[in-house]
This record gives sequence, structure tokens and C-alpha cells, in this order.
Amino acid sequence: MEFQNSNKKKKENKSRKIKMLRVPAAPVWFRARPRAPLPIRSPPTRASTAAMESESAASTGGRGEARAAKRVVVCGGGVIGACTAYFLAKNGAAQVTVVEKSAVACAASGKAGGFLALDWCDGGPLSALARASFHLHRSLSLLLDGPNAYGYRPLDTLSVPLLPAGSSSATAAAGASPLLPTWVDGGTARPPRTLGTVETTAQVHPQLFTRTLLAAAAAEHGVEVVIGEAERVEVEGGRAVAVVLKEGGRAIAADAVVLALGPWSDRFPLVSSLFNVSGRKAHSIVLRPKDPAAITPHALFLSYQPSPGSKLLDPEVYPRPTGEVYICGMSKDCEVPDDPEQIVGEREAIRMLHKVADSLSSHLKDGEAEVAAEQACFLPCTDDGLPVIGAIPGVEGCFVATGHSCWGILNGPATGASLAELILDGRSTTVDLKPFSPSRFLRKRANQR
Repeated sequence: MEFQNSNKKKKENKSRKIKMLRVPAAPVWFRARPRAPLPIRSPPTRASTAAMESESAASTGGRGEARAAKRVVVCGGGVIGACTAYFLAKNGAAQVTVVEKSAVACAASGKAGGFLALDWCDGGPLSALARASFHLHRSLSLLLDGPNAYGYRPLDTLSVPLLPAGSSSATAAAGASPLLPTWVDGGTARPPRTLGTVETTAQVHPQLFTRTLLAAAAAEHGVEVVIGEAERVEVEGGRAVAVVLKEGGRAIAADAVVLALGPWSDRFPLVSSLFNVSGRKAHSIVLRPKDPAAITPHALFLSYQPSPGSKLLDPEVYPRPTGEVYICGMSKDCEVPDDPEQIVGEREAIRMLHKVADSLSSHLKDGEAEVAAEQACFLPCTDDGLPVIGAIPGVEGCFVATGHSCWGILNGPATGASLAELILDGRSTTVDLKPFSPSRFLRKRANQR
């Protein structure tokens, strides 16, 4: 079995009864301090702290009156759905309901690395989205006490060419590099290289970020989270009017519907008839070293060859403020299962990640670090490599947001803010969504004829 790397630089049970969800609070080490809610609006071109805190964002005149009539159902309780629900509620939607089959942030949004980069998508269609979202993350951290609530922090990011454990060919120059964190005491083939600084890279704990955002939206604006499987979108007269749940056939009335279910989005014919969403299975482990204070805030992008002649891998390492160390990097294309809670890691991939940890640091070796998690999740991917964000053509009031691949945590806020604007105002000003419009697939089909 061959696993491929996923380096960012390179481009409940089905019989469970439907119920209202109380979004879990953050663990005590990330407990958020009470903070008065601040209104949020997005600027004409790029989200910024000043715009996020502007009092004028809360005005209800003009377009705000139109917003009062909007009842929006968001299908999907991951980071994209949570961000969309949050900004919809902040910006004046009358009622926002999130429908989630299993649990909030139970899939990729709970098992991702949470790495944020300002400029790693520059030069391509994702540039504006990524930059706006990076700034929104910073602003949300100020608003929601991110450092305590969900582990937001800026950090330095390095490229490290790692040698296998026991290798005798490590260079003295690499070991002596002032850039190399002291806890990285494994063999390195060359000195590390800076990929990002505290000004351009940061991190969050993705599960806590997603849950904090939804908890804030629920507490401040009455957003509801319903645990149940969305079976279909009810369409009448060419317009989405409700989301029908599988169990009991309950219909939740809506003026707008958002499909933000990651790789499960194409379970809806409205999506699958227009474009493909595939899943890429990514593996990760989480370790708790005995001496967490020794682990400094450095994100590491490794190049690692397990043995001579073997394939070069690109694992990623993210120390967290909790003292845990998250390691990922083994991914493969495969079929997405129906139930996200049944996804488990494959033995070979997990074994390789432990081998990386053993080669990287004595603090992460077997016996020196407790294994907190061995897991896998599916990244949603599209045929052209770009996310799909916007209105589904032919069905008024139906929107989709999926296909963010490994950049979902980074791009969640700008996706949610932009989509909320599109739904409530008829246009997006945070980011131009044209490159991500679902309509692009209609144009591609027309060109192929």
C-alpha cells in the first residue's frame, strides 16, 4: 500500500434520535474568559481587526431589514458550516440552524492540524481568500479570547530535512543551526530553513475553534444545532424551502440552505449532478511528551526518507499550547464512508508517523511520550483543486461550501463571512467568490461539448 504526502506547501449511530445539541465547552486549559459580544462586519476588500470591531457593523437599517426575514439552515457542523453560521448570525439572519449528523467538528475539523498561513497561497486563486481568512482568524482570536479558548497563537515555521533514527550522516552544521529548536535533537541532513514567522504563520486547535465559534453564535444570537441527518433539500417552484431530516421526516423551513458537509456534500444530488467531491484520507497522531515545557512553538515541515531508496515523505509537526504534539502527513485517495465516527487510521500510516516522531526528537520517542490519539479523517477535494463556494445554479436559495482540502481550517472564516454576505446581501465584499462559484462547472461542461 502506498501513501502519499499531503504537504500544504505543495499544493452516531444511525438510529440516534434527533435532538438539540449543547455545544461542549472548551477544556479547562483553554477556558475562555467572559467577553462582551462585538458586532462583526467585513470590509470591502479584506477582513481586518478594525473592521471586525466596527460599531457600524451592527446597524439594522437598509439591508438589515431584508436580513430579518432570512431563516437559514446550514447542513454540516464542521469548520465551514460553523463559520458560515457564525457570520450569518452576527450579520443579522433571523434564525440560523445547523444540522449535523454526528457531532460538531467530529471529522476533519476535529482532527486537522490547525495550521494558518498568510501568504502560502499567493500567486493563485486562493490568495485573497487565504489572506482575508488569516486576518479574520486574528480578529476572531481577539473577540473570542482565542489563546485561552482554542489555542490560537502565532508561531515560527521551519522546513527541516530529517534523517531516520540512528542515522550517522547528520551534519554538524545542521545540528548547530540557531534556527533549530532544542527539542529537535534527531539527525538533520541540512540546516533548517524559515518558511514563516509569527507575522505570517499561526495555529489553532481546530476542534476547539469550531466548537467555540458555534457556542458563541448560540449564546449570543440563538443559533441552534440539531443532531440529525439531512436527507434532502425540499425544493418548490425552483427554490429551496426546507431541509428534510432522515429520521421522522422533520422538515426545517428555510429561506436559504447551505450545504457544507465536506466530502459528504455530494450525497446531495444538487451537488453531485454539478461537480465531484472526493475524499483524501489523511492520518495523524497526537503525542503528550513527559516534559511539555521543553516543546517550543515551532511548526515543522519535514522532508523524510524512511530508508535509502524509499519514497520521500513530507510529514508536518504542530506543537500545541497544551504541550501536545500533533504529527500528520500520510494520505491516500479512497472511498469516503457514510459515518464519520467510523473512520480509523490505517496501521501502516500510523506506524510511519510514530517512526517520524522517533527520528525527530527524544521527547517524542516511545516511552517518553503518551499517545493521545491515532486517527484519520477525509479532506474534501474537487476536480480542479479549488473550493466550491456560492449559489447552486438553478435552485434559488441553495448554496454550497466544500472542497477546501488541507486549507479548510485556514479558509473557514473568510468562506463563512463571504457566503453570509452573499446570502444576506446578494453579493460578497470580503472576498470575490467568482473563482469558486459552482457555475464554473457549467462552463466547463459547455466547453467540453
